[in-house]
Amino acid sequence: MNGPEVTEEPVRLEGFGPKDLYQKREKIFTRFVGGFFQRLRFFTGWPLLMGYFLLPWMNWDGRQAVLFDLPARQFHIFTVTFYPQDFWLLGWMLIIAAFGLFTITTLVGRLWCGYTCPQTVWTAIFMWIEQVAEGPRHARIRLENAPWSFEKLRKRTMKHGMWLGVAALTGITFVGYFTPIRELVPDLAGLEANGWAVFWSLFFTGATYTNAGWMREQVCIYMCPYARFQSAMFDKDTLVVSYDPARGEPRGPRKRKAEDTELGDCVDCQLCVQVCPVGIDIRDGLQYECIGCAHCIDACNQVMDKMDYPQGLIRYTTEHELSGGKTHWLRPRAIGYAVVLLVMMTAFSIALFSRNAFEVDVLRERGALSGINAAGEVTNQYSLKILNKTQRPQSYTMRVISDLPISVGRSERLERGLSSLPGEVIDLPLTLKVAREAVSLPSVPVTVELCETGTSYCDTEETTFFGPMQ
Repeated sequence: MNGPEVTEEPVRLEGFGPKDLYQKREKIFTRFVGGFFQRLRFFTGWPLLMGYFLLPWMNWDGRQAVLFDLPARQFHIFTVTFYPQDFWLLGWMLIIAAFGLFTITTLVGRLWCGYTCPQTVWTAIFMWIEQVAEGPRHARIRLENAPWSFEKLRKRTMKHGMWLGVAALTGITFVGYFTPIRELVPDLAGLEANGWAVFWSLFFTGATYTNAGWMREQVCIYMCPYARFQSAMFDKDTLVVSYDPARGEPRGPRKRKAEDTELGDCVDCQLCVQVCPVGIDIRDGLQYECIGCAHCIDACNQVMDKMDYPQGLIRYTTEHELSGGKTHWLRPRAIGYAVVLLVMMTAFSIALFSRNAFEVDVLRERGALSGINAAGEVTNQYSLKILNKTQRPQSYTMRVISDLPISVGRSERLERGLSSLPGEVIDLPLTLKVAREAVSLPSVPVTVELCETGTSYCDTEETTFFGPMQ
C-alpha cells in the first residue's frame, strides 16, 4: 500500500534540544584533586571499609563476633543474639534508620551520599585504582581514544585485575557475615566450599565489580530511590553544595590579578565539572544528581587561591544564605524529624535492653482434644517449647495456673529439671491432667508460667484445657 513517506526524527523537548531516549552513557573522566573535604572523606570512608573487612574476623566469647547464622536461625552481634522472634526489632531499626536519613537530609542535604554511602566509598576506590593503572585524567582520555596496543592492553588488564581483586575481597567478606569466615576462606582456596557459598561469593563479586567499576554514577542517578525523593525533604534552609552566581557571574578567563571589573570571580576553568564524579556542572544550580561530595568545592577553592580571590565561590550553603538571608536551623520540619527520631531511638533502646531472656510456647498436640488415662483422669497433650535467647545456660521452674486442680503428668525430662544450653530450643511433651469429676465445663483457660531460676523474670503462655468428650 502506497502512502506518504514517514521519516523518524529524534524526540524533541521544548527548550532542551534533541533527546535520544536510548542515549549511550558518556564515560566520565574525573580529575583528582586534594583539599579539606577530600581529607575529611578519609576519616569517613576508611573507618567504614576497615569495619566492613575486619569485623567478620573478630571473635567474641569463642565465636565470630558478628555472624548471621541462617541455618541455625541465630543472629549474633557481639554479646546479643537475635532470633526470628526478634524480627520486629529489625523492622523498628529500619524505620529509625529512615527517620535518621530524613533528619540528616533536611539539615545537611545528601551528606550521607557524599561521604559514607557504600556506593560512593567503593566507587572512589575503583576510581583511585583507575588513576594508578592508567594515569591522570588527560592520560586516561588519550588511552580511551587510542587504538588497541600492547600498552593499552597491559594497563586495562592491570586495572580490571585490581578491580576484580577488590570486588572478590568484598564479595567473600559479605558472605563471611553469613558463613564463618575462618572456615569459608580456606574452603574457597581449597575448592572445597559448598555450592551456595561459591555462588553468593561470585554474585557479590560481580555486583561490586559492575556497580563500582562500570555503572558508578548510573547507580546514584537512576537506581538509587533516594535521589528521587530527596527533594521532598529539601527546603531553603537545607545545607547543599551551591555556586554563588551573584559573585561568579559573568564568568570568563583572565590572567592572574587582572583588574577586570566586568567579570565575576568564576574564571570558567571547568575544574568543578572535571572533578565531579556524576558529571554535572554545579554552576547550573541545584540538581538531583549532586551527591554533595564537595569535590567541586576543593577544586574551586584551589583556583581561587591561585587567583588571590577569597574562597567560597562554590561552598556548602543554603538558598536563604545565597539570597542574602539567614539560615534557620531550628525549623518545624527539622524539629519534628529530630523529635520522632529521638523518641523512637529511646523506645528501641528500652525494648532492646529489656528483651526477654527466654520465650515459652505451649502448642496443643494434634489429634483428640482430650483423653482419659488408666486412672480415670482427663488428660490434654501439649508440646512445650522453650527458647534460650542468651549465650549462657539457664534453668527453669514451671507451674500451671488454672481454676481447676490441674497437675502435670510424669515426664523424665521434667523430673530431671528444666535447663537449656546457650541458644538451645527445648521441645518436650507436656501432659496436663485433672480428676474427671472436677471438670464441669467443656473448656477452661490455663496459664503455663515458666520462671528462670535465681531471677525474677517469668514468661507465661495461655492455652486451653478441654474437658472429656461426650
